[in-house]
Amino acid sequence: MIAVEVDELEKRYGDSVALKKISFEVNRGELFGLIGPDGAGKTTLLRILATLLLADKGRATIHGYDTVREYRTIRNLVGYMPGRFSLYQDLTVEENLRFFATLFGTTVEENYGQIKDIYDQLSPFKRRRAGKLSGGMKQKLALCCALIHKPEILFLDEPTSGVDAVSRKEFWGILHRLKRQGITILVSTPYMDEAMRCDRIVLIQNGIILSIDSPAEILQHYPGPLFAVKADDIYGLLKFARELEPVELSHAFGEYLHITLKDKRAGLEQLHVLLEECRFPGLEIRRINPTIEDCFIRLMSEPELNGNRNG
Repeated sequence: MIAVEVDELEKRYGDSVALKKISFEVNRGELFGLIGPDGAGKTTLLRILATLLLADKGRATIHGYDTVREYRTIRNLVGYMPGRFSLYQDLTVEENLRFFATLFGTTVEENYGQIKDIYDQLSPFKRRRAGKLSGGMKQKLALCCALIHKPEILFLDEPTSGVDAVSRKEFWGILHRLKRQGITILVSTPYMDEAMRCDRIVLIQNGIILSIDSPAEILQHYPGPLFAVKADDIYGLLKFARELEPVELSHAFGEYLHITLKDKRAGLEQLHVLLEECRFPGLEIRRINPTIEDCFIRLMSEPELNGNRNG
């Protein structure tokens, strides 16, 4: 059962391409992630699906309804939470909830079962103005308002940006409980670690899809071994590693470099031989498992890597 179908969507802003031939499907009841940095096209895509923006080319459907011709029907099926807090900051928590319930011809009491978990956390602050809430509470209030009419699909645009780690964890816990209720969720995020919390993900960059699969499958298809390397002069080591002919890809990752070699059979000993000749003080090398961020960086680099191979 398909909840969302996207077929060759394109969108431009002047000379800037926001989306280029985007196509994918989301199954009903799936928690589907749009993963990519700022400017990747995630917000544009969600706004098109929420019927707030028109695509230049292509087509999208929500439960079979066309986002252009049948947008009124779709707006009753979906809940949309924009990336920027957009509720009325001078209204209290309770006033915001009742206002949005009224827009959909319902009441908070009628839909209490849908929002109970979140509403109970907000109850101690129900008379506090929305603008005075913490970042985590603002996000919970915005989600509560998006759920107030019992939507079948949720579109969430970077819902955890700007909130602390504890609030991020709590928010994802709420999303998984909503998923168990049968709600389809499309969530965008720039945080690569949050990709692991999704059933399937799209990795997107510059309006182009790099990969679509489950996080586990994307990790499994990382080609060859990956090594974490550090030294006292990390920037000198990075420059040196990128000039080594046997090194296929090297990028900074916190206090380490992550390095892959062109020879996929090569191991730890071969990399030791390559780097120890230059006698970097404090050199440390170990083999590691790739992360989603490693996969993303590799996919972004593939045109250059393929060009090197072809050359």
